Amino acid sequence: MFASLARFTSGRSRLVLYLSGVLFVVAGALGGGVISKLSAGGFIDSSTESARTAEIMDERFHAGAPNLTLLITDERGVDDPKVAAAGRAITARLDGEKDVEHAVSYWSLGNAESLRGKGGDRALVLARINGDEDQIQDRFDKLESRYEGRTAGVDVTIGGSALANKEIVETTEKDLLKIEMVTFPILFVVMLFVFRSVVAALVPLLVSGLTIVSVLLTLRVLTLFTEVSVLATNVATGLGLGLAIDYSLILVKRYREELAGGAEPDGAIATALRTAGRTVVFSAVTVALALAALLVFPFYFLRSFAYAGIPTALLAAVVSVTFLPALLKALGPRIEKGRVGRRKLPVEEAVARGEDVEGFWHRLALTVMRFPVPIATAVIALLLFLGAPFLDLRMSLADERVLPASTQSREVGETIRADFRAQETQALNVVLSDAPAKGERDIADYARTLSGLTNVARVDTEAGTFAGGRQVAPPTPAADRFGTTDSTYLSVVPKSQSLSEKGRQLVQDIRAVDAPYDVRVGGPAAELHDSITSMNDRLPLSLVVIAVSSFIVLFLFTGSIVLPLKALVLNCLSLSATLGVLVWGFQNGHLEGIVGDFVVTDSITWTVPVLLFCIAFGLSMDYEVFLLSRIKEEYQLTGDNTKAVARGLERTGSTVTAAALLIAIVFLGFVISGIVYLKAIGVGLAIAVLMDATLVRGALVPAFMRLAGRANWWAPGPLRALHDKIGLSEGEPAPGEPRAASRDRSRESVGRD
Repeated sequence: MFASLARFTSGRSRLVLYLSGVLFVVAGALGGGVISKLSAGGFIDSSTESARTAEIMDERFHAGAPNLTLLITDERGVDDPKVAAAGRAITARLDGEKDVEHAVSYWSLGNAESLRGKGGDRALVLARINGDEDQIQDRFDKLESRYEGRTAGVDVTIGGSALANKEIVETTEKDLLKIEMVTFPILFVVMLFVFRSVVAALVPLLVSGLTIVSVLLTLRVLTLFTEVSVLATNVATGLGLGLAIDYSLILVKRYREELAGGAEPDGAIATALRTAGRTVVFSAVTVALALAALLVFPFYFLRSFAYAGIPTALLAAVVSVTFLPALLKALGPRIEKGRVGRRKLPVEEAVARGEDVEGFWHRLALTVMRFPVPIATAVIALLLFLGAPFLDLRMSLADERVLPASTQSREVGETIRADFRAQETQALNVVLSDAPAKGERDIADYARTLSGLTNVARVDTEAGTFAGGRQVAPPTPAADRFGTTDSTYLSVVPKSQSLSEKGRQLVQDIRAVDAPYDVRVGGPAAELHDSITSMNDRLPLSLVVIAVSSFIVLFLFTGSIVLPLKALVLNCLSLSATLGVLVWGFQNGHLEGIVGDFVVTDSITWTVPVLLFCIAFGLSMDYEVFLLSRIKEEYQLTGDNTKAVARGLERTGSTVTAAALLIAIVFLGFVISGIVYLKAIGVGLAIAVLMDATLVRGALVPAFMRLAGRANWWAPGPLRALHDKIGLSEGEPAPGEPRAASRDRSRESVGRD
């Protein structure tokens, strides 16, 4: 396969380049506007009780959690007759809008104290725009221009989740451009040091550019069939950029080494594809399989990263083994143009001559294998220490606090939290179904019980308002909205933040109270509780998918069942340390100011840990494939476990280190983003990659393999026979080449590069 691909890309290099140019233009034109087609939600499992409650609220009561907030401000005070008249007029006008289900305010609810600011100069109008996420955004845009600013003689500032979702999309689009503008120059400078040639350093950037526009086109096609999260663009393009550069680095270095060894360009391309190209393809498959674990979750936010990430990994590999060889053919010896610094390092010169080398990574491996137990113990202790904060992980849904301080939805949200007494915009909806007709049902006792629960500020019902275990106000005309012929609902306003552990506990407390009729609980806190529960229910299956797929790929490469198990354990250990640093930095706020200003909410957006784990695990296994397949080849040639580990680590050392550094730079670019959980994902992925390339690869892998000895390569007889039939390796000879010659060539290679 790879021999045929090499002949095609070399023999039809101009055709491949022309087609790639057409793809770049078409993909750029069609995929460039994809962000406008993406959504900012996807955190809700439609099968949960809270999701069903939201449907009932919409179908029966034409109500639900408010997604539009009007903050009305006037220095005369909200109880001034003119201000009150303006407030009632704005409320009635908003309530009459075609796409608004229901609007209430401080004035329409009989001067509800919780909707009045502490200073008396602010009050709230709450409403719900109906429709799905896309419809809500379209309808919000129309409403925004009608109410924002000076309206009916008072100042109106718009907030709420509808605005927050809009600002997330807008911020994401701006961030994507900023990240690319900052990271590309940095990557180019770093690659100048890696390749020491201007032309060679530009090649991976060209490959990544073609990969990124192809990814955007893929996302645009995906939006025709399913909802895709707007955050998928940042992670998918970042992953595409990083993998494309990594794969290009591996192939270009292998190609240049063949040229340095005296091969013709066609032969160098063929060897690079047959060796490094094979590993690139299977490494991409490894990443794709890890991302496939996200498909088991019933949230389109997480599934979006699988929809986008799987084709991204595969596209990066396809572009690298098609467009890149054609480009190398066209460049020929000109790839060495624009030399920077020394022509070659001594290690590279020795490799090009087919000599054994004993550079830094070789010496490091021997040192570790001389003292495997103390070194492994120290590194494991460090990783456990770093991972300890993960035990205190607290998760929450994303709200406007994930946005930059300059965004309006965050400013309004902060004002409401600081100036208002209860969380009106985050009330829980308790729906009682199959109840007697209105006038015959009795919900007062139930409402009194709920109002007496810890963390409940007020319960609004058709029977009146309740607080502190007693009724505090009789029903008003506005209370009619709470009832239908056979159903009623209660609005439970919490004292503290709904999207917190206290909010989750309140949901459980409400569900534990005996209700007079069939009951369902919905609202933001219920959505958070049900989402985390749903995620935890699917998490074991996701972990099984990752473990089994990774085990199979590594078994096919190594023929061992010990090494795949070792890789799984070490990757989990390093990733737990990464997640611990994430909790320490973002949940506890120790990175605030270092990675930019953000609101410390004492929690992490609940999708971040699972998303980070799947992506980082795929990248870790990617490097594991590079390293172990090279060690395996050296072991087959020498039969000496210690030499194989030292040589394998040396011959992959510079390439994997450079690849890890480059992809870490890509992910650290996410720190530029104004969205907090994108910062967290970027920092987490960068730490995971660097930790894997240093502590795991440099210390734990050599130590473990030294302790295991020949047992590293053990597998039961049936599995060994299976591997002999279908196992993978890079060192297969080209057509007509003796297998011994292939082994000699393998000895000269620098492994997965």
